[in-house]
Amino acid sequence: MEILDWLIMKRYELLQKIKTRALELGFDKVGVAKSGPIDASIYHEWLEKGFHGQMAYMAKYLDKRFDPAQLVPGAKSVISLAMNYYQKTEESSPDQGTISLYALGDDYHEVMREKMKQLLTDICVWIPDCEGRVFVDTAPIQDKYWAVKAGIGWLGKHGNVITKEFGSWVFLGEIVITEELEYDEPIPDYCGTCRKCLTACPTGAIVTPHIVDARKCISYWTIEVNGEQKIPETVAAKMGNLVFGCDICQNVCPWNKKFSKQTKESRFRARPHNINPALTDLTNMSLETFRIWYQKSTIKRAKLKGLLRNARIALQNKTCI
Repeated sequence: MEILDWLIMKRYELLQKIKTRALELGFDKVGVAKSGPIDASIYHEWLEKGFHGQMAYMAKYLDKRFDPAQLVPGAKSVISLAMNYYQKTEESSPDQGTISLYALGDDYHEVMREKMKQLLTDICVWIPDCEGRVFVDTAPIQDKYWAVKAGIGWLGKHGNVITKEFGSWVFLGEIVITEELEYDEPIPDYCGTCRKCLTACPTGAIVTPHIVDARKCISYWTIEVNGEQKIPETVAAKMGNLVFGCDICQNVCPWNKKFSKQTKESRFRARPHNINPALTDLTNMSLETFRIWYQKSTIKRAKLKGLLRNARIALQNKTCI
């Protein structure tokens, strides 16, 4: 056997070993892409239009954001991992708040990071000279780009990665390593002519396919913006009873309607107090209760002031029905 053939076989075997172990650890999809610099022109245009709003961190560390080798010297491969978080919930009433599905259970950063660190440890045992890092929203890396390149799914018009098996109800993370592997191929874009997500967005935040203006996005305002800041009336009036995040563009997606599956990860399942919480409970919440209810939860990101502001808007919207 020639050396090149042997190397190809070795890389393929390692790829399969990594994929098998990833699935054993609880990941639902795994793909691997060749590391390298990314064309940043679309992203720069997005920034120039101010579509990132007050998320100043999106404009930082641009050299690292578009080249994994700036994060992991000698990077050769990006392992993209996805976990399904979907769970069916009862529709809320006007007296109740609605929390985005991704935030109903434990913080996905911690759940995924634990599993990814174990996978990286295993990889370094199989490949003793290998070095790598784990990323779950912890560094400027383009999750969606690498998921698409690694064949996890395609970029939906709502800006989320859509998988054929789970729709867009997936969390994404990456392991960047210094070892070459065999690589997966991207899959086709199956959105076709569908524009349901664009037309369903109540604030018109999806300004064109794949491009979201955060300044119009309900998720942005209810999660990212300081609770002491007033939400613009043009957004607040369209929030309905959404108190943390928004799933409207995902709920209408045909792929999500047809292929959503209950998550296998017990830590993603809803905490009882997150299922359609009474708006009066939220508006009267104390700091102590907030800390207890949302320990190890992504809802902490909004802080108590943010959640109170959002709940008060939901109550105001209820009176306007």
